[in-house]
Amino acid sequence: MKPNIAYQKKIKCSMCIREMGDECKCCIQVFDVCVEFENILALDNVSFSISRGVLTGVVGPNGGGKSTLFNALVGLQKITHGTILINGESPGNLRGKISYVPQKEQVNWRFPLSVKDVVGLGRTGRGSALQKLGFYSSPIIEESLRKVDMWSHRNHLVSNLSGGQRQRTFIARALAQEAEILLLDEAFSGVDIASQEGVIDVLRSLRDEGKTILMATHDLNSLSDRFDEVLCINGHICAHGNPESVFTEEVLTELYGVHGEKFAEHHMGRHNNGN
Repeated sequence: MKPNIAYQKKIKCSMCIREMGDECKCCIQVFDVCVEFENILALDNVSFSISRGVLTGVVGPNGGGKSTLFNALVGLQKITHGTILINGESPGNLRGKISYVPQKEQVNWRFPLSVKDVVGLGRTGRGSALQKLGFYSSPIIEESLRKVDMWSHRNHLVSNLSGGQRQRTFIARALAQEAEILLLDEAFSGVDIASQEGVIDVLRSLRDEGKTILMATHDLNSLSDRFDEVLCINGHICAHGNPESVFTEEVLTELYGVHGEKFAEHHMGRHNNGN
């Protein structure tokens, strides 16, 4: 059911009210969201908004709620309180508009799936009957693979790819869904530094085309070089904004406890040379 329009205006994000008057340009709006697992409060009054065409890093400790938040944004996790709007609609009404690449892809690596096969899964429910059965490729599959520089690997088995190539393949699958918003959970897991930069280059290119991208990451280094914004979460929102300004000592302590003081001695993109 579409949220009440009057309520949408009431909870409109302050940034849009300040900069754009009555019209909100944010494609993701989260207001006072809580998620409970039995007696555990996984998300506590989480509120933030993300503008269109922004590449955002979502950082926080293990168990801090990053995956829970992503599941809630795509409608896989029921919220116990609050409101989530994606382009002004509830997540359940947005099939195909938002794509989620979870932390551990549910792929049977023993099954001989090619790169093109995996990307084709993003077209499930779309195209002609022959395309759905895999008799010939949809042009969107080739376009998606070319965008992530994987077209030349289209016939390779996914099980034989490097970590970075697999991630680019899963991003291509998300693009094949023609999604406007991409959520990537720990996309750098098992990916070497050089391949990480390749993935970031792909995400920047997609951002420049107008895609809105959120990527959960544990890596605090080079955040200012990689992301337009960072969203810091540890059950609640600790900070949200420019990566060069949000990581104060207080925020890092709120994220990581006393260990956060060590991160506070680091500069964005480089480590302190002290012991």
